[in-house]
Amino acid sequence: MISIVLADDHRIVIKGFEMILGLQPDMEVVGEASSPEEALDMVAKLRPDVLVTDISMGSEKSGLLLCERVVESGLPTAVVMLSMHDEQEYLRQAMSRGAKGYVLKSSEDDALFAAIRTAANGDTYICHELLGAFVQDAINGAKPGAVELTPRESEVVSLAVKGYSNSDIAEHLHISVKTVESQKSKIMGKLGLHTKPELFDYAASHGLIRI
Repeated sequence: MISIVLADDHRIVIKGFEMILGLQPDMEVVGEASSPEEALDMVAKLRPDVLVTDISMGSEKSGLLLCERVVESGLPTAVVMLSMHDEQEYLRQAMSRGAKGYVLKSSEDDALFAAIRTAANGDTYICHELLGAFVQDAINGAKPGAVELTPRESEVVSLAVKGYSNSDIAEHLHISVKTVESQKSKIMGKLGLHTKPELFDYAASHGLIRI
């Protein structure tokens, strides 16, 4: 029996997935979480085979940060990401953070079942809608800068190009304004950018905003 913890900040979504997973004879939902913090605590306590988490809970890409923390903790739990985002950048960052599965919320139920079973077996599953382009990118070589930013840096970029002020970003991420300023400067240097329009172009081309 594959034990599963579900994490999503929409209760109706969790209940929907719990219902369809409960119909599988080899799967059991042992916990539900509505925030990254709650999910991490639950995974540490229950040590499920698989954590199925939304890529965004409360803030953009918070699921990526959760995945990274689960992997770094050494817990015996494989992470499957659920996402509405079909941009390759989201998939690349999920894989680089140690995710064992990536499924679109628009995918068929069978894709989620396959991802869970594959991840529980220690292998990696990518839904067919994204797999072809992902493999082609791997053959051609990763795009420069595609996975250079950490999830937190990506979040800072996303908020900045959406017009959030430094103080707004600081409040949103629960950090100081000075830290925001330092991170923005570091990000610009890391990417070799000099202007906000350049940063906007980067964010658009790497899936950090939708245009």
